[in-house]
Amino acid sequence: MKVITASISYLEQLVPLFDGYRVFYNQPSNSEAARNFLKERLAKQDSVIFLYLDGSEKGLGFTQLYPSFSSVSMQRIYILNDLFVTSEARKQGVGEALMEHAKQFAIDSGSKGLTLETDVNNPAQTLYKKLGWKKDILVNHYTWEV
Repeated sequence: MKVITASISYLEQLVPLFDGYRVFYNQPSNSEAARNFLKERLAKQDSVIFLYLDGSEKGLGFTQLYPSFSSVSMQRIYILNDLFVTSEARKQGVGEALMEHAKQFAIDSGSKGLTLETDVNNPAQTLYKKLGWKKDILVNHYTWEV
């Protein structure tokens, strides 16, 4: 079992995970759209995807980071936008391994750190707290959608 940085050659392992992630967030399953979205992210290198593989190279989970910047600190920061572990692999350390790998990547790349947002009912918050993530109570986050 290992965590790797995904490339286009791992697209077929990523697609069902990404589709499952979207279904978890009440989106309709659409493997073809998931494939196209991931293919574009990987081709343009506008995200970093870490993939957890078992001994037979089956994908058990992934996390996707998007680069951003902090103007105040004048440093890169990564948005940990997606984290997903298959239902059969949950509570086996897959999510923790992916999160720790992302943290090490942030350190190694000299970034300010990682940030994420999650649904208020997401049970993964227990993991985030366990790994030293802090809930931001000093700022409000706002969104605007078309």
